[in-house]
Amino acid sequence: MEDVEIARSAKLEKIGVIAEKVGIKEEELEPYGRNKAKINRSVLERLKNKKDGKLVLVTAINPTPLGEGKTTMAIGLADGLQKIGKKAVLALREPSLGPVFGIKGGATGGGHSQIAPMEDINLHFTGDIHAITSANNLLSAMIDNHIYFGNSLGFDRVTWKRCVDLNDRQLRKVETGLSGEKNIVPREDGFDISVASEIMAIFCLATDIDDLKRRIGNIIVGYTKENTPITARDLKADGALTVLLKDALNPNLVQTLEHTPAIVHGGPFANIAHGCNSIIATKLAMKLGDYVITEAGFGADLGAEKFLDIKCRKANIKPDAVVCVATIKALKYHGGMPKEEIKNESIEALERGFHNLLRHVDNLKNKYGLNVIVAINRYTHDTEKEIEFLRKKLQEQGIELSLVESWEKGGAGATDLAEKIVKLTEKPSTLTYAYELDKTIKEKIEAVATKVYGAEGVEFSKEAEEQMATIEKLGFGNLPVCIAKTQYSFSDDQNNLECLEPFTIHVKEIILKAGAEFVVAITGKIMTMPGLPRVPAAEKIDLDENENIVGIF
Repeated sequence: MEDVEIARSAKLEKIGVIAEKVGIKEEELEPYGRNKAKINRSVLERLKNKKDGKLVLVTAINPTPLGEGKTTMAIGLADGLQKIGKKAVLALREPSLGPVFGIKGGATGGGHSQIAPMEDINLHFTGDIHAITSANNLLSAMIDNHIYFGNSLGFDRVTWKRCVDLNDRQLRKVETGLSGEKNIVPREDGFDISVASEIMAIFCLATDIDDLKRRIGNIIVGYTKENTPITARDLKADGALTVLLKDALNPNLVQTLEHTPAIVHGGPFANIAHGCNSIIATKLAMKLGDYVITEAGFGADLGAEKFLDIKCRKANIKPDAVVCVATIKALKYHGGMPKEEIKNESIEALERGFHNLLRHVDNLKNKYGLNVIVAINRYTHDTEKEIEFLRKKLQEQGIELSLVESWEKGGAGATDLAEKIVKLTEKPSTLTYAYELDKTIKEKIEAVATKVYGAEGVEFSKEAEEQMATIEKLGFGNLPVCIAKTQYSFSDDQNNLECLEPFTIHVKEIILKAGAEFVVAITGKIMTMPGLPRVPAAEKIDLDENENIVGIF
């Protein structure tokens, strides 16, 4: 049975019932139909003195192209905690239309561990990403309109890009203003995918509406001939953009198929952005639940690193436990086993690929100082011999393993993990960042590359060197770094899966995100506007004779 059929066959509670489970009052809820709603941010103020729940971060090894079920694991764990009598709340990201219609498909979990209504969440949901897209492109329109009417701010170089929430490589570089009308100045422009927009990052890192407006005003959209930054506030655009985002800033409430509350809000990618849901949603979940399950995108080298070094630092929070998700098929894939043979037993390939898991676990446990458990998303073709090999190897490192079957069994397939998480969150831990903010931009990038990725060094392009010098001269050298890198490898080469030989990270560009308050380093061949695969998922998505959506997975 397809995920969409499983989700459609489930009997969901009215969203008011879900809200009541976690103490949200009727007047604090704005329903969007029967099964989804916006939560008024005033709940945070009402509960400000309530003790925070335990925070559990779900991360993973470097994934294969179709992912390893990290969201399914997070949902299964929340349902598993509910099964053993704990009050759990999920805090997840909103799916982007890019992957939904691209290669990866939807991002609402799978099998019997899903959030619902899955079609709504995967498509337009409550319109948050559309609001972010509109705000981003209103700013672009105001820039070009200002230039058209005389350019009194003295734009010499525009750095702000337009965006759209789809994978469209044709838009990476475009020429605009080609109508030939008087006073229109043609220029080179480009598009990012909406989830890589600085507006999305600001949306997820803002602590309230005033902080949102402040950050939007600080966005640098271009420079004068003297290299003086021009901001959104200089354009008087900050007020209008904040208005567009005002309602979107309220987190969204949905539920799992087993009626566990789920707050789904914000959706930056982790390979080209910081990969975490909103601070507002996470803090709200921590007031509403005794255990909060959240995730950070892709592998721990990307999502978890940014969750810890950017989000936790900004929000003054830390996870009480970390789940590192792996699949045996992915470990064999990282051990050099061909995809067509991946279902066959191979301890040799598993042993070669184990170092990928071990490096992530070592980073989380020994570099960041956190409590870690490994969760194996179990497949029917995993053998007992392979499972016992992994269990023994992890025991040697003092790490527990849990086999999870939540895709097939829902929360009942994750009760072992839930019970182990309850115990793990009681252990003391300290969060140690990969770098301190007073280091130079170069030193911070090198710290992540060498400590977290295991690189022997970093090579910076001449352009990147100049950009770092400019950013530090402007007074932004104390910001955290957000490294844009392939998700498939610790290196910046997506084909270097095993990373057995010494490797170097290649930084080609440094971008200041003054509103988001971090500095982006673009490495390898990473693009901020993805393209569709040869056979996109969109080709299989359709309506059946009853106008039900089919093909979303």
